[in-house]
Amino acid sequence: MNKSAFHQLSYGVYVVSTWDKGRPVGCTANSAMQITSDPATVAVSINHDNYTNSCIRESGHFAVCVLGVSSDPAVIGTFGFQSSRDCNKFDQVPYQVRGCLPVIDAACAYIACEVIDTMETSTHTVFLGRVTDADILRKDDPMTYAYYHQVIKGKSPKNAPTYLPEQESAPAGKETYVCPVCGYVYDGEIPFEELPEDYVCPLCRQPKSAFVKK
Repeated sequence: MNKSAFHQLSYGVYVVSTWDKGRPVGCTANSAMQITSDPATVAVSINHDNYTNSCIRESGHFAVCVLGVSSDPAVIGTFGFQSSRDCNKFDQVPYQVRGCLPVIDAACAYIACEVIDTMETSTHTVFLGRVTDADILRKDDPMTYAYYHQVIKGKSPKNAPTYLPEQESAPAGKETYVCPVCGYVYDGEIPFEELPEDYVCPLCRQPKSAFVKK
C-alpha cells in the first residue's frame, strides 16, 4: 500500500485551541471539516497523546484557528512540536479571547465550537462541534497542507493523522541538515556551515547547533 496517496486528499493547517482550567492550550491539526451548514457543525481529529485532547474533553469547547500562507511558520512549530504539558505555548504567541476561546492573532479566521459528540479511533478522537461563533480576522489565502510541505518544507508531527515515518529520510545521495525536533530539512542556497550562528529552525526555533547532518 502506498500511503503517500493520502497526501492527495485536501487538508488545511490549523491551530485547535481550548482551555485548561483557565489556561489557554492548543495544538496544530490538519484534519478539520465542516459537517453541516444548518445547524453549523465542524469536526476535528486530535491524537489521544495530545494534551489538548483531554482539555477539550474537560472543557467541552474548542476553536479552530485557520492559518494563512502569510502566517509565521514558527506558530506551526510552537503548537505542533511542543506539548502544553510542558510549556505555556500561548506565552510565545499573541492571542485574543474570541467566542469565549483563545484565538491566535496569526489566524486568518476562527470557528468556535461546543462539543456535541465524539468518535473514538485507536489513536485519535474526532470531536464534533456545534459552531457558536466564527469570523474572518484578516484577508489571506488559507494555508493548505500541500503548501506547508512543498513551500515551507514542514513535516508532520508524529501525532498527526498524516505522519509517515519515511518523511524523515533525507534525499538519496544528498547531504542535508535536519532539525531533530520538527524534521525541517535545510536546503537553502547558502551552505549550512556558512549560516550565521544565531540561525534557528524556521518552524520550531531550534538553534543551528541542534541540526543533524544526514
